[in-house]
Amino acid sequence: MVPVSGGELAVLRWPGADPGAPVVLALHGITANGLTWARVAHHLAGRVTLVAPDLRGRGRSGKLPGPYGIAAHADDMAAVVGALDLGRVVLTGHSMGAFTAALTAVRHPDLLSGLLLVDGGVAFPAPTHLAPDELLTAVLGPAMRRLSMTFPDRGAYRAFWQQHPAFAHNWSPWVDAYIQRDLVGEEPEWRSSCRIEAVRTDGTDQLGEEVSGAVHRLPRPAVLLWAERGLMNEPQGLYDEQWLASAGLDPELVRTRLVPGTNHYSIVVGDDGARAVARQLLAAAGLAETES
Repeated sequence: MVPVSGGELAVLRWPGADPGAPVVLALHGITANGLTWARVAHHLAGRVTLVAPDLRGRGRSGKLPGPYGIAAHADDMAAVVGALDLGRVVLTGHSMGAFTAALTAVRHPDLLSGLLLVDGGVAFPAPTHLAPDELLTAVLGPAMRRLSMTFPDRGAYRAFWQQHPAFAHNWSPWVDAYIQRDLVGEEPEWRSSCRIEAVRTDGTDQLGEEVSGAVHRLPRPAVLLWAERGLMNEPQGLYDEQWLASAGLDPELVRTRLVPGTNHYSIVVGDDGARAVARQLLAAAGLAETES
């Protein structure tokens, strides 16, 4: 537990085999938690220390009060680096975590030794006629609807996620641990730890110019890994080559790489995706890209 404004932030750590190993600070998505990164940690295999917070309003940090918003998360990350004396870190984020990583880089450039964005961080096409809640539901689907649901037991929550098209062929002990970490309460009314006001604030904030434009103001070069398929495993992902080409990215500042065969979730929780992310993190840390 790390002190931040308003309370304490829960932080997971997979220590490196070498006490002097580089540090990766990894940020999860809008309705996720730090165990998003467990399979990536498996493929990193102790070559770096991986630190993954439950962001404010999620997981074991679910009781932290606002203010929420991407800037608040960015400042929380600076507090984590300072409290744990991490020094300069390779910063990475998935989905909303990628937008948070980009803004953290802009607000706290001295923290970084490298930057990796995973299926996020660059504004993506979104309907302009929807209210913020409607847009979040349209984009996030079951992930958003579950915030107001209750579940009679842990098995019911597992079954809910096993029916999700993005997880149907990617289920594993890592995924199970990740989704179970989200539950709070007790039988027969388990519910998601995500505070809906945090999700609403962060989701709306992500659409604003300060956050969506951070990728154009990065203090150092970054890599964006993007998934071939979408949140529901649909053929159209959040990004494609045409959209990225039209996004106005500086090719000297942001290099983009497709991770074939992955969807928005499996790019971090699936085996192939996690391996690709781990390889890129090792490269960002100055270590050889090796098979894991």
